[in-house]
Amino acid sequence: MTEPIYVQIHDEIKESIDAGRWSAGDRIPSERELSLQFNVSRMTLRQSIILLVDEGYLERRIGSGTFVATQRFQESLDSAFSFTEMMDAVGKKASSQVINYKVGVPTGLEAEKLQISLDTSVIRMERVRYGDDEPIAFEVAIVPYELLVGVEEEVVTQSLYQALMSKGLIVNQASRTLTATSVNERVARLLDMKSGEPVLVLTQVTTDDQGSPFEFVRTQYAGSRYEFKM
Repeated sequence: MTEPIYVQIHDEIKESIDAGRWSAGDRIPSERELSLQFNVSRMTLRQSIILLVDEGYLERRIGSGTFVATQRFQESLDSAFSFTEMMDAVGKKASSQVINYKVGVPTGLEAEKLQISLDTSVIRMERVRYGDDEPIAFEVAIVPYELLVGVEEEVVTQSLYQALMSKGLIVNQASRTLTATSVNERVARLLDMKSGEPVLVLTQVTTDDQGSPFEFVRTQYAGSRYEFKM
């Protein structure tokens, strides 16, 4: 059975994107131009475009037109991959820039999540995470200081988990919560975004083999560059 014409047009546009004739970020011709090119009504052409937008191949920008969607790095909410492992999985080079690293005391929420008192010393580490030099996420990690006594800052910022495991800690599991919000001015600047643009916020509490929480992380992901699957 012959496929509907809008599906055929969908397949042809998708093939052009996959073949690189249209690159990520390119503005595609208008609906009027494409309907003339494919010799169909604008209503039929629009069905093809809507399908491609739903599939993530195209994205509409109000007042600007329709563009080839930029690649979103994808992570499963059930995965135990580190950011570096996730970047490796999609063929990207992971890197980090340390924005802040200090020893202090936790906020009320951090103390609650880590099951520690408010006067417990913690390490607070802020990093921007990159994939192929593109800023993907802003991460704030809080870990009890006693778990990393004697470990150099450079070692901790290079790989927090390796630093913890070098002290004998065994990573067990993580509890994650995903929300969405608007990025503030500071984080927008770090992620090369505009203030108010959407970010995905992942909060994570990680426990050791005894079930004790040792890490509380809040990470803001650029909504246009990253997605989670369930």
